[in-house]
Amino acid sequence: MILSASGVGFAYRSGSPVLTDVSLDVRAGRNVALVGESGAGKTTLLRILLGLARPTSGRLLFEGAPLTRQGLRAYRRAVQAVFQDPYSSLDPRHRIGRIVAEPLRGLGLGADPDRVAAALDAVGLPADTASRYPHEFSGGQRQRIAIARAIVGNPRLLLADEPVSALDLTTRVRIVDLLASLCAERDLTILLVSHDLGVVAELCRHTAVLERGRLVEQGETAGVLGAPSHPYTRRLLASVPRLPPAVEG
Repeated sequence: MILSASGVGFAYRSGSPVLTDVSLDVRAGRNVALVGESGAGKTTLLRILLGLARPTSGRLLFEGAPLTRQGLRAYRRAVQAVFQDPYSSLDPRHRIGRIVAEPLRGLGLGADPDRVAAALDAVGLPADTASRYPHEFSGGQRQRIAIARAIVGNPRLLLADEPVSALDLTTRVRIVDLLASLCAERDLTILLVSHDLGVVAELCRHTAVLERGRLVEQGETAGVLGAPSHPYTRRLLASVPRLPPAVEG
């Protein structure tokens, strides 16, 4: 087990609970999707899993042991993130090489240019990318750069928050294919937050459904999406836009 949330709850001071009794396991090699409507608590849970917020109840287990402040460096080496917006997640003042090397510096590993070049190559970008600036790249290329930054330190787990929602359809497909390839080639596991159930079905074996801060259903993705047991999951599936049937002329 890489990561477990056990009975996690979260509430802001003098506010109603955002998360209530959330338990979720992420096993090596078994990608997990977290789905739910806006306001369901997905981003808050992701912040807790990233160590950016502390749960008000319950606990996190990393490799079977409680996550402590002393263990945060090892945790951050093993767990990295990719965010939704490839335009705001890259500092426009810095060259790509510096941006990709950021996790290495944070972990005290130094800005190794060979590691940076290898990470860029892994996401399908040429070596000269390192000397350029974010504004020189398209949205899809910027998201590849963000993924390179996340994998440069060879993490075990990638927390991906809507990583393709800001991209056009063709680029989405390419980024999803890239993530699938990285999982196979690097023994990488993904916890994916997504509204796109097609992406969920493509990338994740396990799906957890969050409604108003509570996990209402979780299991194998094929079962959750193909035969949901909870009314909320059925409503989510029913809300997915579908093309009208073709009319023969």
